[in-house]
Amino acid sequence: MAALGRGAAAAGKGGGGGGDRRPVGSRVLFVAVGCFLFFLVFLLSSRPDAAVVLDARAARVRLQQGQGQGLGGRHGNLQQSAEQSSDDMAITERVSGEVIGGERNDGDDVERHAAAEEAERERNAAAVTPNSDKQAQTAAEDPDQDISMPAAAATARPAVQTTPPPHGLSGYITFTTRADSVEQQLQQPLCDTSGSRADVCDLAGDVRMDANASAFIVVGGGVDGTTYRVRPYPRKGDATSMGRVTELTVRAGAAPRCTATHAEPAVVFSIGGYAGNLFHDFTDILVPLYAAAARYGGGVRLVVTDASPRWLARYGAVLRGLSSRHAPPLDLAAAAAAGEVHCFRRAVVGLRARRELMIEPERGSPDDRVVARMPEFTRFLRRALSLPRDVPTRPAAGDDVRKPRLLIVSRRGTRLLLNADAVARAAEEVGFEVVVSELSAVAAAAGDDGVARVARLVNSFDAMVGVHGADLTNMVFLPAGAAVVQIVPWGGLQWIARMDFGDPAEAMGLGYIQYEVAVHESTLKDKYPRDHEIFTNPTALHRKGFTFMRNTFLKGQDIVVDVERFRKVLLQALENLKQ
Repeated sequence: MAALGRGAAAAGKGGGGGGDRRPVGSRVLFVAVGCFLFFLVFLLSSRPDAAVVLDARAARVRLQQGQGQGLGGRHGNLQQSAEQSSDDMAITERVSGEVIGGERNDGDDVERHAAAEEAERERNAAAVTPNSDKQAQTAAEDPDQDISMPAAAATARPAVQTTPPPHGLSGYITFTTRADSVEQQLQQPLCDTSGSRADVCDLAGDVRMDANASAFIVVGGGVDGTTYRVRPYPRKGDATSMGRVTELTVRAGAAPRCTATHAEPAVVFSIGGYAGNLFHDFTDILVPLYAAAARYGGGVRLVVTDASPRWLARYGAVLRGLSSRHAPPLDLAAAAAAGEVHCFRRAVVGLRARRELMIEPERGSPDDRVVARMPEFTRFLRRALSLPRDVPTRPAAGDDVRKPRLLIVSRRGTRLLLNADAVARAAEEVGFEVVVSELSAVAAAAGDDGVARVARLVNSFDAMVGVHGADLTNMVFLPAGAAVVQIVPWGGLQWIARMDFGDPAEAMGLGYIQYEVAVHESTLKDKYPRDHEIFTNPTALHRKGFTFMRNTFLKGQDIVVDVERFRKVLLQALENLKQ
C-alpha cells in the first residue's frame, strides 16, 4: 500500500510536471508572436510614408480568456518601443480596415471636390465663350493686346486626417507621418496638374536641379514615381504662349552630385510665353511670382528659364526685391552650360495664377493660406522701385494750390482717344491738374530703365484715365486709394474690361470707374450703317471668334468721348479721392 501510495504520489507529481509545461509552451508561443509583430512594425516604420494597422482583436479575446497577460504587456512595450525607435512617426489609435497596411480611401472627397470645380470651370468658360480662341495670336500679332482667358480654380487636394477611435475601441494601432511639410509632401504627387491655368510642382526633401537635363529631381522622393513634363508659365492650354516655354522634367530618383547647395527655397518660372507685353509681364509672371515668394517671407532663390537679358534688366529691381539677399535669378541655361547641379530643400516649379492681375488662394492646396494680396503687392512695388507716394492728394474745398493730378494715358496705333485735349480741359474745369502722356513711348526712350521711369511718373499722379489696353497695367504704380477710369470701346467688351482691369483695380484698393462708350462715341459709326448687327447686337458677333472681335472692336475703332457725358465721370473720380 505504501508502494502504491508512493506510486500514486509519483504519478501525481508527474501530472503536475505536465501541467507546468503547458503554460511554458504558451508563453514561448506568445513571445514568438510578439517578436514577429515587433519585427514587422520595425520593418514597416523604416518607411517615412508607411501607414501600418495592426489587428489586436485576437489578442483581446485571449486576454478575456485569461491567457493574454504576457501578450498584453508586450503589446504595451511594442507601442512604446515603436514610438522611441521612429522619431518620424506619430502613433494614434482608431477603428479602421482589417488588413495590415490598409490605406485610407478619400476617393469620394476627391471626386466631390473635382466635380464641383469642374462645374465652376465650365461656368467660367461659358461666361467667356467669345474669348475662347483669342490666345492663339494675342502677343504675336498685337503686342498691346492684353485680354486673356480667365483661370478656373485648381482642383482641391484633401488633407490627410486621422479620426480618433470610439471610446474603448483601441484594437488598431495606426502609424501615420506627422503633418510636417516635408514628409507630408513626400506622400503627395510631385506635381498638381489639375489646374486649368498652370501645372505646379511643390517639391520637398533633397531636390536637385540638374540644369544640363532641364530636370528637377527629388532624391528618394516618396511614393510618386511619375515623371512629369512641366512648362513653368501660367497659360496652360494656350499653344502659342506655351510653345515659347522650355519644358522641364520633374521626377523622383537618382541624381548627379550637388555642385551648389542653397538654404532658401527655389521658385522656378519662365519669361517665355507673352513676356514683353506689359500686361502679361505682370499677370503671368510678376504677380504670381510675388505670391509664391511671399509664402516664404521673400526668402527664395529665383530660377528662370528662357532668360532674356533685356527683360531681366528691365525688371531687375523688382526681381531682386523678391529674392533672398537681393540675388539675381539663377539662369537655368547658364547653369547647364557650366555643368552645374543646384540643390535645394524645397522648390516650386511653375507659378499659380487663377485670375488676371490678382492674388487668390488655391482652394484645398497646401498653400491655401494667403499671406499677401494685391495691396501688399503694390506696396512691395513702391518699395522695390523707391516710389515716394503711398497715398494720393486729397482735394480740399478752396485749395487751389494742391490740386489732385490726373494722368490721361494716350495710345498709338489703335483705340485712340481722339479728343484727349478736350477731355483734359474738362478735367481741369472740375478741379484736376492734368497731364496727357504716352507711357509706352516714355518706357521705350528710357531703355532698360523704362519700367522704373514710368513707375516714378505714374506714382506722381492721383488719378488715371485710359482706353482699355495694356498701358492701364501701369495703375499698379499709383498710390493706394488713387482713382482709375477705364474707357471701354463699343462692342460688348464690358466683361473683358472688368476681368482684366476692373476687378484687379478694386483688389488693389483703387477707386475704379468703368466708362462704356455709346455708339455715337465710336468711329465704328462711320464704317457701318446704324442698323448693322455691330450696333444692334454686338455680343452675338463674339461667336465669330476672337480674330473678328479684335479686328473689329479692338483694332478697328477709335474713341471720341462725349465730353459732357464724361464730365460726370471726372466728378465722380474727384469725389472718390475725397473718401
